Amino acid sequence: MDTLSYKTVSANKQTVDHKWFIIDAENQVVGRLASEIAMIIRGKTKASFTPHVNCGDKVVVINAEKVRFTGKKMQDKEYIHYTGYPGGQRFTTPAKLMDKKPGQVLLNAVTGMLPGNKLKKVYLKNLFIYAGTEHPHAAQNPTKKQINSK
Repeated sequence: MDTLSYKTVSANKQTVDHKWFIIDAENQVVGRLASEIAMIIRGKTKASFTPHVNCGDKVVVINAEKVRFTGKKMQDKEYIHYTGYPGGQRFTTPAKLMDKKPGQVLLNAVTGMLPGNKLKKVYLKNLFIYAGTEHPHAAQNPTKKQINSK
């Protein structure tokens, strides 16, 4: 006789439903926005969250060039990149990085908030970051999601 009256149901690739969300990053703090995005693309906001399955939603971020840092981090914070060659360690600030690639600052923050396993690359394929308000995902009918609004 089975004494449990319930069974734990794990999500799998066939049962997961991926929704599309659009987030406006204008005047949002980078870290707070990145933590919310990481939870959505990982699927932690769903009741059917399963750690070993990609059960997250797809997120389109617009106005990525208008994100902000608190304090003096825009000039004081440093990103370190190693080219792989001797003496190839490179340093850059968020201000310089946003001039070159506006969405890279937000992408770095979200990447650091995801677990370092095989699903990290899969989760990052659910994230689409655009500098302006235009994006090519209108056919998916993304729903607008308010993040950190007061």
